[in-house]
Amino acid sequence: MMPGYARNPHELYYLKTQRAQEKMERSEKGSKQRLRVCVATCNRADYSKLAPIMFGIKSQPEIFDLEVVVLGSHLIDDYGNTFRMIEQDEFDIGSKLHTIVRGEDEAAMVESVGLALVKLPDVLQRLAPDILLVHGDRFDALALATAASLMNIRILHLEGGEVSGTIDDSIRHAISKLAHYHAVCTRSAERHLISMCEDHSHILLAGCPSYDKLLSAHKRDDYADIIKSWIGDEVKEQDYIVALQHPVTTDIKNSIKIYELMLDAIISFNKKTLILFPNIDAGSKEMVRVMRRKGIEQHPKFRAVKHVPFDQFIQLIAHAGCMIGNSSCGVREAGAFGTPVINLGTRQTGRETGENVLHVRDADTHNKIYHALELQFGKRYPCSKIYGDGNAVQRILKFLQAIDLSEPLQKKFCFPLVKECISQDIDHILETQSALAVDLGGTNLRVGIVSMKGKVVKKYIQLNPKTFGERIELILTMCKQAMVDAVHLNCRILGVGVSTGGRVNPQEGVVLHSTKLINEWSSVDIRTPLSSALHLPVWVDNDGNCAALAEKKFGHGKGVENFVTIITGTGIGGGIIQHNELIHGSTFCAAELGHIVVSLEGPECMCGSHGCIEAYSSGLALQREAKRLHDEDLLLVEGMTLNNKEQVNAVHLINAARLGNSKAESALHTAGTALGLGIVNILHMINPSLVILSGVLAEHYENPVRQVISQRALDSAQGTKIMISELEDPALLGAASMVLDYTTRRTY
Repeated sequence: MMPGYARNPHELYYLKTQRAQEKMERSEKGSKQRLRVCVATCNRADYSKLAPIMFGIKSQPEIFDLEVVVLGSHLIDDYGNTFRMIEQDEFDIGSKLHTIVRGEDEAAMVESVGLALVKLPDVLQRLAPDILLVHGDRFDALALATAASLMNIRILHLEGGEVSGTIDDSIRHAISKLAHYHAVCTRSAERHLISMCEDHSHILLAGCPSYDKLLSAHKRDDYADIIKSWIGDEVKEQDYIVALQHPVTTDIKNSIKIYELMLDAIISFNKKTLILFPNIDAGSKEMVRVMRRKGIEQHPKFRAVKHVPFDQFIQLIAHAGCMIGNSSCGVREAGAFGTPVINLGTRQTGRETGENVLHVRDADTHNKIYHALELQFGKRYPCSKIYGDGNAVQRILKFLQAIDLSEPLQKKFCFPLVKECISQDIDHILETQSALAVDLGGTNLRVGIVSMKGKVVKKYIQLNPKTFGERIELILTMCKQAMVDAVHLNCRILGVGVSTGGRVNPQEGVVLHSTKLINEWSSVDIRTPLSSALHLPVWVDNDGNCAALAEKKFGHGKGVENFVTIITGTGIGGGIIQHNELIHGSTFCAAELGHIVVSLEGPECMCGSHGCIEAYSSGLALQREAKRLHDEDLLLVEGMTLNNKEQVNAVHLINAARLGNSKAESALHTAGTALGLGIVNILHMINPSLVILSGVLAEHYENPVRQVISQRALDSAQGTKIMISELEDPALLGAASMVLDYTTRRTY
C-alpha cells in the first residue's frame, strides 16, 4: 500500500479536532484571519496563468496564506520536470502528487483522474484551505474540482465559460458546475456561464492573468539573446517559426494527420523553427513518434524542446515571424503582440480570436498549410486585448478578499436562463463597466468616462483643433489619459463612442460630410486610427443620433418604442427611434430635422437652401436676429447693458424678450413657430408617441411648439407628448450608449 492511503483512527481523530479548533479560531478572529488559498497546478500551461496570481497572493502575507499543490505532468521527466520552475520562482510546494498513469491514451487519462482522486483527499484534508484555485479544462483539474467539491471546499475556477470545440469544453463546463466562483477572461465567457445558470454575483470578468505579465514584460531588452539561446545565433527577429501542436482527444487520428502535414509544410518552408513537444493528452505518444520518424530532433532547421520558461516563451512568441499549431497560446497570448498565427484543426474552434489568426480547419496535403505560411509569415497585426488588459490579478485578489466564508457553501443556480446580460458586477468587487465617450463640437473637444448607469465619472475638455492631424492626436492623448485614470477610478473601459457633427456612416466609422463648424472633417475615417491606437472597439455616429440614443438608454425615451429627439443649439438636429431602432436612412442623412423646410421664401440656411427650421430656430439664427435689432437700436431695453467689446448673441435676444421687448418677443415667437411647424410635419410623417426637446434653447421653445401642435396637427397626433430633456450631457451619454447598450448596437 502506498504511503498516505490510510490513517489510523487516532490520527484521524486528531486531524478532525485540529481542523475544528482552526475553524473556531478563524471564526473568532473574523475579518482579521488570513484567507487560506490553495493553488493547484497541473502543467506548464496552467502555471503560466496561475503564477501571476500566486505572486500577487504571496505579496500580501497579511491577507493571504498561500499553499501550493503540484501534480500532473509537472512531475514527469519527459515533459521537462516543470515543477522546478515553480521552485525557481521561490514558491514553497506543499505537496507533490504523482498522478499521471503513462500510456498517453484514453484509458490512461481516465486512470490518471482516478489516481488523483485517490491521493487528493489526504492533501486537501491536511491543508484545509478556505478556497481552492483551479484553472482551465485539463483532466487533472477535473479531479481537483471533484475532490474539493465533495470535501466542501470552495472552488474558484479560472477561465471557465470559454468554447474551444473539443473534449476540453465538456471538462471545462463540468469544472464550472462544481466551482463556487468564477474568474473569466471575456464578456462572451461571462455570458456563457450566466446561460449555464451560474450565479451572476459569483462571476468576475477579470481578463487572463498571463496578460498581466506579458503586456508589461514582452519588450525586454534581452529578447535577441533569448532568441539566440533557443533557436540559434544566426536567427533574426521575425525570421523564425514557433510550432506547438497538441492531440485532439476526440479525433486522435485526424489530429495526428494534421500534425504530420504541419511538419511537412514547415520543412518545405525552410525557416528556423522552435517546436515544443505536445502535452500529455491521449495521442501525444503517436505525435512524438511522427516527429522522430521525420528526424525533427536532428533536423538543422528545427530545435525541439519539452519546455520553455514562460517569461522567455513570451519573448519568442512576441518576436516570431509566425506561430503555428493548435495551442490556446496562439489564439490568446499571441494576439497581444500582433504575432501572425496559423491555427490548425478543430482544437480551438469556438475561441474568440483577433485578426492575427488564420484558420486551417482541415487539409489533405501540406500545400494548404504551406500556403498559409506564405500568407502569414513576417506579417504584423494590430495588438489585440480580447483576453485581458493587464489588470486581471488585482481584480482577482479583490474578488478573493470579498468572498464571504460565512455564506452557505451549497451552490445556488439561477433559473430560468438569462437572455440578456447588461452588467452583473458587484460594486465592491468588480469595476464599473464603462465607456469612453468623445464629443466633437464646433468649439470644444470633450472626452468622458461614462458608467453603465449613465454617470459621467470624469470629464476632459480641450479646444477643438483646426486640423485633422492635431484633432486625432488630441483625441488619442485625452483617451489614453482617461484609460489610465479609469484604472484608479475602478472603471473597466469596454470601448469608445464618438459623437460628431456632420453626416456619418456608422457602419464604417467614417464622417462623410462635416458641418462648417469643424474644419478638415469630411471623408474622415475615425474608427481605424482610434481602434488601432487604443486597442478598443470604436463606434461613431452623428451628434443628433447620439442624443436620441442617450434619451433611449438614460432619459425620457427609455422604454418608448417610437420617439424623436430634437436638439436646439448652435444648429438644429435630432434623431429618430422607430420600433426601438435608430433610423439612419439609405445615405445616412435621416433625421436631418433642422433642414425640414417650413417656408418657401424664408431666410437662407447654412445648407444653401431657404426656409429651413435651422434658419429660423437655431442659436445662429437667433444671433442674427439679435444683431439686426441691435443695429437698428431696437434690442436693448431698460435693465439691459451691452459693452462695446461684447458680441451680440442669442442670449441677449432671449433676455430682451424676457424684459418685455416686443421685437425680441416676436423674433422668438417666429423661431418657436417654425420649430413647431417642423415638428407637426414630423408627427404626420412618422407618428411618434413622444417628442423630446433637448439643448440650451429647448425650454424657450416648449410652449410655442405645444401651441402650434394644438393649432396645426391632425386630431390623431394631438396626444403626442412633448417633453424637455433632463440629460445634462446628451452627446457624451449618447456616444457612450453605442458602446454600453447592446439593444441599439449596430452589427458591423
